[in-house]
Amino acid sequence: MSTTLAKRMTVEKEADLLSLNLVELVSSAAKVISPYGPIDKFAARNPWDGMESLPFEQVARKLKGIVDVDIFPDKQMIKSAWESGKINKGHLIAKLDQWLERNVTELPDNLAKKFCLPALMDFSDGKKKNMSPEIKSVAKKLVRLGHDIEEKLFIKTLSQQLEQIGTLKAANLLNQYMIKWCKLYLDRSQAVLSMPYRENGFYFAWRSSAQLDPNFKQYRDELLQTPEAATTALEEALLKLGIPYSEIQSYLEAHLLCLPGWAGMMLWRAENVQGEENLLTEYLAARLTTEWLLIKKYLPLPEQKQNQTGRMEELLQSWANWGKLPADSWFHLSFSEIKSRLSLALHFDEIVRNQLWLQAWEETYEDELRRIITEKNPSFNHVTKPNAQFVFCIDVRSEPFRRKLEKAGPFETIGTAGFFGLPIETCELGSDHVHPSLPVMFKPQYKIRETSAVPELKNYLERQQVAGSFSHTFKNLKQQLMSSMLLPEISGPWLSLQTLARSFMPRRAGNSLRKMRKSWAKKPATQLTLDRKERATQSIPTGFSKEEKIHFARQALVTMGLTDQFAPLIVICGHGSISTNNPYAASLDCGACGGASSGFNARVLTSVCNDQEVRKALAEEGIVIPHDTVFVAAEHITSLDELRWLDVPNLSERAKEAFEQVQAALPQVHEEANAERIIQIPSYKRNDRDPSKEARRLAEDWSEVRPEWGLAKNASFIIGERKLTEACNLEGRSFLHNYDWRKDQDGTILNNIISGPVTVAQWINLQYYASTVAPHYYGSGNKTTQTVTAGIGIMQGNASDLLTGLPWQSVMQSDREYFHEPLRLLVVIQAPRKYIERLLEGNSLLKQKLTNGWIRLASIDSDGQWISWT
Repeated sequence: MSTTLAKRMTVEKEADLLSLNLVELVSSAAKVISPYGPIDKFAARNPWDGMESLPFEQVARKLKGIVDVDIFPDKQMIKSAWESGKINKGHLIAKLDQWLERNVTELPDNLAKKFCLPALMDFSDGKKKNMSPEIKSVAKKLVRLGHDIEEKLFIKTLSQQLEQIGTLKAANLLNQYMIKWCKLYLDRSQAVLSMPYRENGFYFAWRSSAQLDPNFKQYRDELLQTPEAATTALEEALLKLGIPYSEIQSYLEAHLLCLPGWAGMMLWRAENVQGEENLLTEYLAARLTTEWLLIKKYLPLPEQKQNQTGRMEELLQSWANWGKLPADSWFHLSFSEIKSRLSLALHFDEIVRNQLWLQAWEETYEDELRRIITEKNPSFNHVTKPNAQFVFCIDVRSEPFRRKLEKAGPFETIGTAGFFGLPIETCELGSDHVHPSLPVMFKPQYKIRETSAVPELKNYLERQQVAGSFSHTFKNLKQQLMSSMLLPEISGPWLSLQTLARSFMPRRAGNSLRKMRKSWAKKPATQLTLDRKERATQSIPTGFSKEEKIHFARQALVTMGLTDQFAPLIVICGHGSISTNNPYAASLDCGACGGASSGFNARVLTSVCNDQEVRKALAEEGIVIPHDTVFVAAEHITSLDELRWLDVPNLSERAKEAFEQVQAALPQVHEEANAERIIQIPSYKRNDRDPSKEARRLAEDWSEVRPEWGLAKNASFIIGERKLTEACNLEGRSFLHNYDWRKDQDGTILNNIISGPVTVAQWINLQYYASTVAPHYYGSGNKTTQTVTAGIGIMQGNASDLLTGLPWQSVMQSDREYFHEPLRLLVVIQAPRKYIERLLEGNSLLKQKLTNGWIRLASIDSDGQWISWT
């Protein structure tokens, strides 16, 4: 058979395979990115959720090899932690010894350690220095003698390869084109003109509109000949680019990682918007077709090859620096000794070194947490019969407030996930907009509406319509040529006054404007549609059946461990935040409620638990809620450390006494919590400023880049009785979830906490981690230079990726000083050893996360012994 015929048959065979498996390949490739929704629904996402089947180190190498992104803390961050005493040297040495034991067998331990320890302690910038002539000469000779450097080459896009060899800035050009088309397609009425043919899908709209783009003038004929179906177009582009079938998934991954933000938005829409299930395939079809048009005249590209001599020089230089091995000493070694030394230098690279530093940092934090919990304040008195019990979200910002509240009176606090186990989507009064008020990894199963009496509702809706019409008209006038010239003359005086007031008196101006809007809206008293009245013919029914209300009440009380010893007053506390001119406002709300305030969920649970039929059914099951116990709903405003009442029903005499006691204590709690929190904000300089007034100013100031720290510094998730931690100052770094292993004989409650709340906390933890270690890739850079684009997200300037993480100011104290410590979440469980063993045996996802280094685990057994499972 001729070579030409054989090659043609191979291509045809690969084409047949491609046609069969392309959808599957795109789905598998999509695991390297995460789905990201619009910023007004900002909810923390683990950017590596789809890659947790791989070890953390392996993912780090993949991202470094494909897009040159580091996901371990860099040298300067590690140096700062080391110099401030946050990393114990004993832990670092122990981690090094473990690594050497697993990876180095050919060299004596003392020799390997003499090389590795100086390498670890080298905090220089790592910039390549000019090699000495001796090293260059030895490197060439060693390569000629057959000492090859075998490193894994990651598959990059052809446009990236062209850019690497300096032929054409193809990767940058391709990204610019795709950013433009993604902005146009995804725009949510921010642009004056919409992208034509959007209703037909991204690929069709791109193919039709690109033909009119002046930049594509030379490609119009080829565009006309491209397939009309996205899947066929993607298949054709891969064949034209010459990508072997075995490399297609890796090639698609490389393309997705080039713009993970825009690709992530496409993935989110594919998963959440009906009719757009094929959107990511359409995106890839347009991207790879564009790539082929840009680089076709350069195909085929030369094969990627390693620079053996240059890499050898680097290894020899590392031995000269850290192993004190001069260049001329290499030829005094045997072939095997040379090979083993080169192998050590090759594998003990910066990724390994930074990983060891991170592990030592994490273990040092674990030591400190162990000390805090085991060395409790002996003078602290636990309240055995509280007058009021407060149920807070596990959010780390609740911990300081809870601590102050418990000291202010005979109060007990309980931690649980802020959505309170309610799988609902919410619809506020006068709005058709629904918001899934539960963790983003779950789908809502019920809809709860806010309603009001007809006369008051009608008037309220009319006022809302007037306000909406005014806003819509003002926006349209700004976008019209003639009216935009006249508009400043009309609106200038009012807007100028508002600007001056907000700039020089932000706290007073914000309060005044808020009161004016509230006075204008005159929102009437509302009720929630908790009872299902219509038949459940909808995909998501409105309200609950009686059995469902009983189920969710039981589930919530059992999960939080509140099944007996009820106080007269039980406060279900949702939480949210207040800030002004802040695109990231949703990131400060409840992560367990999909980036919304969890006050709505608190109101729902309060109403359900006050339902007499529900209480009667629970009593028959052994959960007896006293008749004079009343549930009320409140909201913890984290940026102000205030507790606001949302729903206070008729109170019994005992509940009224407790309520008055709480009311009397709250001002002191508010002041103390603010005083502890506000000193951490860099802009708080003067000691004579009132902390509460300063907190209000930060929330109302539209120039403030840091209204609060959010969940920065989060590092641990503690599952256990409140008695375990109530005497401890955890510095707002711990998620706290109540749990009593004695009430969980089969481990179901613990497994549910791990699968739900711990997963939410881990996503939050890794988003803060990623935004700290790779702020311009997984974060969103400097807040002061950001642009809100297409009404859906953030860019730097007008031609960047869609930035999906947290801004620099959410994790950094200053340009050179970090605030958030990038540590992977440590989960601490108060339970006997057999409970943990059973949990790991039955929860394969937790075991995988633990084994692959995505999470860490410790436990405290019934005797108080601390056990590390990492």
